[in-house]
Order: sequence, then C-alpha cells, then structure tokens
Amino acid sequence: MTKSELEYKISEVKSDYIRIQGDLEKLESVGRSTEKSEKRLEELEIELAKLNKQLAEIS
Repeated sequence: MTKSELEYKISEVKSDYIRIQGDLEKLESVGRSTEKSEKRLEELEIELAKLNKQLAEIS
C-alpha cells in the first residue's frame, strides 16, 4: 500500500470507529446489549494500530 492509500484507509477506520462509538452510546442509553459494538471497536483499534505502524514504516 502507498502512503496515501494508508492515510485514506486510516481515515475510513477512524470514521467507522466514531460511528460505532455513537451507536454504542445509543444502545447503552436504551439498555440494549453492547457486546457486538464493543467487540467491533476493539477490532478497529487493532486495525488502526496496524495501519499506523505500516504508515510509520513507510515514512
């Protein structure tokens, strides 16, 4: 992946993270299960760390 592709992918993952975080807050406020959303946030954190590491290696 090129630097610009990595930067674009990082911004996509961040957007997904923010969206899911908002969904999680809504689920919590109505007393619904948040397990799936929490797991997805963890997956996105891992993916973001991996992408940031790749970006640092390129730079």
